[in-house]
Amino acid sequence: MDAKTGAQQKIIGVRNHLIALSHRIHANPELRFEETQASVLLAESLAKSGFTVETGVCDLSTAFIARAGSGPLHIAICAEYDALPGVGHACGHNMIAAMAVGAGMAAAQVADDVGLTISVIGTPAEEGGGGKIFMLNKGGFKGVHAAMMIHPAPHESPTPNIIASSRLEARYTGKSAHAAAAPHVGINAADAMTIAQTAIALLRQQILPTDRIHGIITDGGDAPNIIPAHTAAQYSVRSQTAEQLATLRPRVDRCFEAGALATGATLEIIEGIKYAQMQHDIGIATIYQQNAETLGRRFGARIGEAQEPGGSTDMGNISLAIPSIHPNISIDCS
Repeated sequence: MDAKTGAQQKIIGVRNHLIALSHRIHANPELRFEETQASVLLAESLAKSGFTVETGVCDLSTAFIARAGSGPLHIAICAEYDALPGVGHACGHNMIAAMAVGAGMAAAQVADDVGLTISVIGTPAEEGGGGKIFMLNKGGFKGVHAAMMIHPAPHESPTPNIIASSRLEARYTGKSAHAAAAPHVGINAADAMTIAQTAIALLRQQILPTDRIHGIITDGGDAPNIIPAHTAAQYSVRSQTAEQLATLRPRVDRCFEAGALATGATLEIIEGIKYAQMQHDIGIATIYQQNAETLGRRFGARIGEAQEPGGSTDMGNISLAIPSIHPNISIDCS
């Protein structure tokens, strides 16, 4: 029996388990760095399949590394399993987790025969927490020769356009006052935020078509008859590459500074996580696509083909350090 046949037979044998695993994680969505149940389910599944599992790695309680095989080529398969607030697993991380476990089990079945060491790396907090970046910096990917994961999407793509992003929190501090009796003694932090948002909306006309600026108000004041002394917003700024983002981001910061200048409020910008663009390894992506097509997958986009910008991920940071792929696999999104 050849290695591919052996791996396929392993997948067939664990198919029902993987589907159930995905469903269990989907039914209990856990936010970034709080994925206690999901990480335990995944680690236990891999341990029962013969992996040596270490939990709580890289000073992250919900991270793990599961290893099998002892070959000279070390491949990492990344699992994500955090959910989004309000919409649960709308991004499909339950599927990413189950697919990573399944791929790991299948590869482990033939690892020693083909000279592989397989690590399934449980990476928490992809949704804005940058778990992979922490793990990379803490040595979680040490010795890995190539890393990979797969993401569900409406369309199949071997090299989706995953762009760089920077998160920030903007906080304005003004002075509260009664909005009817003494508005003239107040400094309106809500006005400062309104000016910033207006400036950002106008800025969009002069940015690149691949740039993205979007955010939410997290504190807009307490009562309509009180001049707000405090407002806050969280924003994501995205660009095709980290280099382009470094040019765009100061322009966005100046929009927030304009709100402070116009109203007399003070501004604090708190830096969030920064994700790099995804640099797909073309050689690995080509092998992935060839094997996927052999199994009946059909690709609308080809290797390296220009595509509309997608989201951002901390897998981009991994890809700048280690040869990596992050293909999309199509699912029924209707």
